[in-house]
Amino acid sequence: MSERLNAVLLVVGALFMLLGALGVLRLPDLFMRLQAATKASTLGAGCLLLGVAVHFQDLGVATRAVLVIGFFFLTAPVGAHMIARAAYAVGVPLWDGSLVDELSERKLAANPAPAGSLPEWQSEQQAEEQAADD
Repeated sequence: MSERLNAVLLVVGALFMLLGALGVLRLPDLFMRLQAATKASTLGAGCLLLGVAVHFQDLGVATRAVLVIGFFFLTAPVGAHMIARAAYAVGVPLWDGSLVDELSERKLAANPAPAGSLPEWQSEQQAEEQAADD
């Protein structure tokens, strides 16, 4: 019985890892890729570690496996969130098919631009164009 449970946990964990890898390859932007990698790989690693605990049938191994699973479940989402916020802050573009950008309103409210001002990259581009015209 424990051999079958072990096999099921290992196969399910490997499938979650495979789905996470496919998500990283197939999804269109950084934010979706990050979500696929974080959620699928966390579940995959959890299933694999549970399979290890079932296989060895030792209290010490099972305790370590459960602690590592808890560590993954606590740190992976936090790390992914921090990476995504940093990417958004530096201007990594969203996918063209994204319907809602909820953080843009907060960003504009926190840093209102003066009327008639352009973003830095546009003003530099216009300065270069004017220099080329002269």
